[in-house]
Amino acid sequence: MSASTETSPSDRAHRPPFWRDVRIIRIALQVGFLVAVGALLFWLFDNLTVNLRVLGIRRDFGFLDQPTGVPILGSDFRAQSPIRDALLVGLYNILRVAVPGILTALVIGTLVGVGRLSTNWLVRRAAGIYVEVLRNVPPLVMLIFFYIAVLQQLPAQADSITAGPFALLNVRGVYLPSIQLSAGPAPVFFGVLGLALVAAIVLGVLRTRRFDATGQPHRRVPLGVLLFLGIATLGWLALGRPLGLQLPVIEGRGVDGGYRMIPEQAAVFIALVLYTSSFIAEIVRGSIQAVAKGQTEASNALGLSGLQRLRFVVLPQALRIATPSAGNEFLNLTKNVSLGVFVAYPELLRIGRQAVGNGFPAPQLLFIVSAGYLALSLGISLFTNLANRRLQLSER
Repeated sequence: MSASTETSPSDRAHRPPFWRDVRIIRIALQVGFLVAVGALLFWLFDNLTVNLRVLGIRRDFGFLDQPTGVPILGSDFRAQSPIRDALLVGLYNILRVAVPGILTALVIGTLVGVGRLSTNWLVRRAAGIYVEVLRNVPPLVMLIFFYIAVLQQLPAQADSITAGPFALLNVRGVYLPSIQLSAGPAPVFFGVLGLALVAAIVLGVLRTRRFDATGQPHRRVPLGVLLFLGIATLGWLALGRPLGLQLPVIEGRGVDGGYRMIPEQAAVFIALVLYTSSFIAEIVRGSIQAVAKGQTEASNALGLSGLQRLRFVVLPQALRIATPSAGNEFLNLTKNVSLGVFVAYPELLRIGRQAVGNGFPAPQLLFIVSAGYLALSLGISLFTNLANRRLQLSER
């Protein structure tokens, strides 16, 4: 054993007693904190179970098989269906707002963030007004405003507002085009799309290797898109057009076809997209400004245009900086869907409150609602962390 790893008798003699040893004190404090937290949780759980027993409220989850007792707005859910299915509908309604809302807010926020750094005075000022107004208005105020002052003031179905040939707006909701699938060839067509995607990826890899070997332009993105669209079109024609676009059409007193976004859903979607995109715009602006100035100077020296500088130099580096903060905004948008309870949007919290009002146990239902939002948040956090790790610079 080397001399550096040996402990001399003098060191052992001068070692402080255990009640003054910093390492032992640190471990003891951590253990004590965990014990205190565990004791607090045990006390809260015991207090809850005792009170439920005194009040005669059941403590199991068997009530999930009982009929809900009320229908759900904007769906085919029936009152005779069990509460378990109602909660799943509420979870699905969260995703109906969160997934397209995240994508839309990301696109708008990126465009506005880039616009805030534009050399055009009008574009720069318009983007600045967009951010300063929307991010300083509470999302609940925006939600109620769009629901009462905008969507509830739309005309009746017979006098629907047409936004081109693709969308209809009336007091019953916003009608958008929907994708119509045929029962037979549709699964086969999705397989063709998968093969087309694989072929486009393989082409991109081959073109990249050719670029690395010869230095000739790879053009992997346009060529890959053309290959994907070509294979998809051939498969679509060969299978008898299994995938089609269904447009909403006014028929009599109703609207036939298309995808209906009820006013409550539309209000939540619009308010959260506008609110979140204003914060994403600031994240994008700050991330672009955080890129070293020398990168811009080097791209100018290479003769790149402004669009090429953004696409190939600035935005890829800004993306690495913006990912963690943008992920937080995605989480906020998903959790803020619960604000839809104020306009009766049937998301998970709204359905849980209705079930509690019908006499079902509140602790279990609130636990399920919390677990649902927690699962969605953890899923978004996992995706964001994976993307952030993928974008990190290699240490080599």
